[in-house]
Amino acid sequence: MKIPKRIAASLMNALKGGVVPRIGLPYIAVGRKAEIDALLHDVAIIADGGATFRFIVGKYGSGKSFLLQTIRNYVMDKNFVVADADLSPERRLQGTKGQGLATYKELIRNLATKTRPEGGALTLILDRWISSVQSDTAAERGLSPSDPAFEQAVEKRIYAVVSALEEMVHGFDFARLLTLYYRASRQGEEETKARVVKWFRGEYATKTEAKAELGVNIIITDDDWYDYIKLFSAFLQKAGYNGLLIFIDELVNIYKIPNAITRQYNYEKILTMYNDTLQGKASHLGLILCGTPQCVEDTRRGLYSYEALRSRLAEGKFARSGDTRDMLAPIIRLAPLTSEEMLVLVEKLTQIHGQLFDYTPAVGQADFITFLQIEYGRIGADTQITPREIIRDWIELLDILYQNPNRSVTELLSSEDFAFAQSAAEEENDAGAFAEFTI
Repeated sequence: MKIPKRIAASLMNALKGGVVPRIGLPYIAVGRKAEIDALLHDVAIIADGGATFRFIVGKYGSGKSFLLQTIRNYVMDKNFVVADADLSPERRLQGTKGQGLATYKELIRNLATKTRPEGGALTLILDRWISSVQSDTAAERGLSPSDPAFEQAVEKRIYAVVSALEEMVHGFDFARLLTLYYRASRQGEEETKARVVKWFRGEYATKTEAKAELGVNIIITDDDWYDYIKLFSAFLQKAGYNGLLIFIDELVNIYKIPNAITRQYNYEKILTMYNDTLQGKASHLGLILCGTPQCVEDTRRGLYSYEALRSRLAEGKFARSGDTRDMLAPIIRLAPLTSEEMLVLVEKLTQIHGQLFDYTPAVGQADFITFLQIEYGRIGADTQITPREIIRDWIELLDILYQNPNRSVTELLSSEDFAFAQSAAEEENDAGAFAEFTI
């Protein structure tokens, strides 16, 4: 496994810092097959013109963001547009002081495609659309750009796209602005193009300002921003993409809202989005929201405190029995990675660390097993330990070994810091709890 140093450095730095790297995920991906298969099934539905809605539920550090990033990278390669946003006290789904609009702005700012994976792809998407319309017109009609009939034929194709959007909520003004962007592009009016992009980004504060600069008497607000997400998904399909996938993380920030009425308004917005996708009111759109078990299941403050959502999302009798998991349900609950999967992961991390610093790590399979025995032997580890903690500990161990070649893995693992955990691990090992690590 040969990895470019740039990617290896990004992986090590991000993982040690407790965050998910944007690049290089295939090098460290392990497990999550059932979850990925379920989400890829959703991707196929979106590409076919449908809409999907999923909750990804797991503890902090359990791999929610990693799973999202894996899917994000995959769908961009499949000609999808993606957008992601983390909720916060300033960014919600509904608000009275611009919090909902702030989430929309973040999503549009983070629009990404295969050729612009880092985000900021709105202008690129609009320009690519115009260019593709012109190319298709020239190819089908056999016209050159200098031909007088060329512009008329292009305008006809543009009109066919925008007229299909006019039937949707706020579609008339959305279509009008797309036409305005095309005409400004054709005439080289960069200032007008910038104003249209500013409107699409939700940056006009008043209708008066939008009317004066663009001639439209509407702006995107806290109340209707989701309608424009649906318009974007419909437009993107007509612009040559397979669909739009939206990732919204940190749902716990709605759970933390102190005012019960404000929380309910946000849950009502989730219900609207959920109903739209499942009832066929949206097309070529996928929505994935991530949160902790508490922010979903708490009947006092969580999603389940809103009865309309609880009745739709709560598991049925069969899924609650034993180890049965329904991967087609609205909520995907992340199961812990198995010890075998973690063993594969620490082996991969060791190889990447060695390539990054040009050395051969002096650790072997017995060291991997001892380390994992200690990690899993901590009190409460069976329910509390997460991949993030194990990964961070292992990378820290590798860093120390690299910087102190005179020290050994055995010495570090038997040090005072690990003493209590190790004794617990040995007790469990005597009882046969670590039989899965037997080679």
